[in-house]
Amino acid sequence: MTDAAPARSRRVPAVVVAVLTLAASTTLANRVLPGWAYPLCGSVAALVLVLLGRAAGCTWRDLGLRGFRRPALVGLAGAGLVALVFGIALAVPALRTVYQDGRVGEPDLAQLLWLTCGRILFGTVLIEEVAFRGVLPALFGAADDRWRWGPIAAAAALFGLWHALPALAIGRNAAVHAVFGATPAVVLQVLAMAAAGVAGIFLHWWRHAGRGVLASVIVHFTTNAGGLTLAVLVR
Repeated sequence: MTDAAPARSRRVPAVVVAVLTLAASTTLANRVLPGWAYPLCGSVAALVLVLLGRAAGCTWRDLGLRGFRRPALVGLAGAGLVALVFGIALAVPALRTVYQDGRVGEPDLAQLLWLTCGRILFGTVLIEEVAFRGVLPALFGAADDRWRWGPIAAAAALFGLWHALPALAIGRNAAVHAVFGATPAVVLQVLAMAAAGVAGIFLHWWRHAGRGVLASVIVHFTTNAGGLTLAVLVR
């Protein structure tokens, strides 16, 4: 038996445990736990997944958790592009409906800081990037130095499924409602999950270009937190 065979034998059950961990995490976060526990649940799940990846034989490099300078610089470049896109959408009146989202409410400054730096950063971005751009691609056999569609697409598909519960409320966004208002809820949910899967591939490109999960963390956080902040400002 080659050295690769035992590694694969460890990674198959690790994938199963990782998927079960993620399923439990999203169910607890979206259906069971109080709001204050949302980032705690995501952080604990991220730690469990990292330990699982290491136990399965993945290196820190495999997991995208080695290095700082290049991932940070690439991530900041991506954040700049996201900010540019947001600025264009904000400047064009016809595009401002993108920021009109019934899920946002009317948070004050303290609540906005909690939502962006608490819930989004630790409850959403951390777990999603560690899981779907770090641990799962590594367990599926992705290599840090080259693009491999199989592992990346598999992780992106699971990323889409991960959004099954959040996608139930996607119709409350004004732009989505204007385009898909007559679409059955289940179809809209599937479309939202498919869009999340495509976004997963996009985010993995940043992780790949930066040679680290930190790059996709920065892009992901800028997208989610920036979008929420603008939605609050233009409501």
